[in-house]
Amino acid sequence: MGSWNVKGLRGSVLEELVNYTNDKYREQNLALVQKIPTSIKPVRFDKMHRHITLAYFDQKSTVDYIGVVQGIPVCFDAKECATDIFPLQNIHEHQMKFMKQFEEQGGISFLLLYFTNRQACYFLSFEEAMRYWKRGENGGPKHFKYEELDIGCFVPLKKGMVLHYLECLKKYLEQKQKER
Repeated sequence: MGSWNVKGLRGSVLEELVNYTNDKYREQNLALVQKIPTSIKPVRFDKMHRHITLAYFDQKSTVDYIGVVQGIPVCFDAKECATDIFPLQNIHEHQMKFMKQFEEQGGISFLLLYFTNRQACYFLSFEEAMRYWKRGENGGPKHFKYEELDIGCFVPLKKGMVLHYLECLKKYLEQKQKER
């Protein structure tokens, strides 16, 4: 009997939830957000069954999703965490760099973090992610805890959406507007 690696499927539950929500957003003309496929390079191919048996990532991915929400360019990554402590090593340096450059071009970058043990999804703005990132670079913890997160930034489950992250994006944009 063949075996499979559970670690290779990390994030697939969250990805399905986000994909479903993005389909609903598109149907309702709220947003057009697409999953960015990760490029792979096949190494071994089973000609008899016509499928790839071994491959490696062709290049580093940037983020999982990119699109536009009511005229605002957005990009985000979706990450899952099984505990109440999110290790910063789960966010790669090249992803942080891409999100920073995206923001510098006038877009909005964020992460959706799904705490599987709590079945709760958190909207982590790039700004907040950068605070944790810099804290880790400056000798602080290289993680953040669930308790550190702003209760108002958890993604609601309503209005026919599985993960209604646009509501959090709207709150974030309103807060940024007030700060100006």
